[in-house]
Amino acid sequence: MRVVVIGAAGLLGVKLTNRLIADGVVGGTAISSLSLVDVVTPARPENAPFPIETRAADVSLAGTAQSLIAAQPDVIFHLAAIVSGEAEADFDKGYRVNLDGTRFLFDAIRQTGGGYRPRVVFTSSIAVYGAPLPETIDDDIALTPLTSYGTQKAIDELLLADYSRRGFLDGIGLRLPTICVRPGKPNRAASGFFSSIIREPLNGQEAILPVPETVRHWLASPRAAIGFLVHAAALDTTDLGARRNLTLPGVSVTVGEQISALRLVAGDRAVALIRRRPDETIAKIIGGWPRGFAPTRALELGFRGDTDFAEIVRIYIDDELGGRIA
Repeated sequence: MRVVVIGAAGLLGVKLTNRLIADGVVGGTAISSLSLVDVVTPARPENAPFPIETRAADVSLAGTAQSLIAAQPDVIFHLAAIVSGEAEADFDKGYRVNLDGTRFLFDAIRQTGGGYRPRVVFTSSIAVYGAPLPETIDDDIALTPLTSYGTQKAIDELLLADYSRRGFLDGIGLRLPTICVRPGKPNRAASGFFSSIIREPLNGQEAILPVPETVRHWLASPRAAIGFLVHAAALDTTDLGARRNLTLPGVSVTVGEQISALRLVAGDRAVALIRRRPDETIAKIIGGWPRGFAPTRALELGFRGDTDFAEIVRIYIDDELGGRIA
């Protein structure tokens, strides 16, 4: 089985690559080759049991996608995107990367012809939903995004469903919860503080909280997200029917509950490093986002998430800090 990861240099791309190398299979079929693609050349992993190609390529540029699928990979993980805050700040870039890049990839697959129909696992977002919304969102709520990022992802979902319906590809779209706790430095995502108020204190650093502690959101650990991607690559998509996009399991918590979980796991010293600094722009963006879901279809299809937020905190400590708090 030939596998391509587009967006391989990002957080999920790196962790997915490590999981594929560790497993050596997708759905019980041995991986024969792995191609890692991003706008900057991804680092080449060592000790992989199969050949790995790394390359720099921008899928949002016309003509690039054709070269990425020239070998007709069996599974394509399409993770490439710019984040919510950046997509809102730079309208043109958001649509070029998040929409045009996806459309170019899907069209390149379609134009290959000859019966080529790869599994495409696409990372969407809960940002496809927008206020007014119920406290708990089921699988039948309409998509009403209130940001450019959410709109771009919603359009991508429609494309994925239509190209799958027409038989050009075998797609599955995953509406990921906000991934938390993300390792590394803060990015330009409006949701970045959900991670930073946990990550920085665990690393002995101050963190900025720009919203009230009453803000509630839907979160999942990076470990859970990788489990979603791997499961989706092997899923029998006939069970999806025409509805190719799924909302995935997460944990619905308030910021205050996040802080309580941090205190439970790491103590008062960590919590004392959080500084309140209101930011109206971030608060407005977050205010239109969903707060909780009933992901019935995903659960029925075997997707499994985290049990509670304290588990998410512990996963960060285990996976990123070697089990030790700074």
